[in-house]
Amino acid sequence: MEFQVYDFAVVPIIVALVHLAKQLGLGAKLLPVFSLILGVATGIFYVAPGDPKKAILVGIVMGLAASGLWSGAKNIVQK
Repeated sequence: MEFQVYDFAVVPIIVALVHLAKQLGLGAKLLPVFSLILGVATGIFYVAPGDPKKAILVGIVMGLAASGLWSGAKNIVQK
């Protein structure tokens, strides 16, 4: 399984899209799910379009990473 550095550069973009969704009114409980969906979609359509197993695995990792990054940044700003 070979990962390129720029594949994971998508994580901040997912964070930005999740923030945009929050601004547009998506509920706070749905933000991690939205992050995961964006990660899997990115994995399927960008990172590994020809390998569904790899795409889903990498997408889940990116979605969870974006969710954690979002949560961590939110906690820093609130404190």
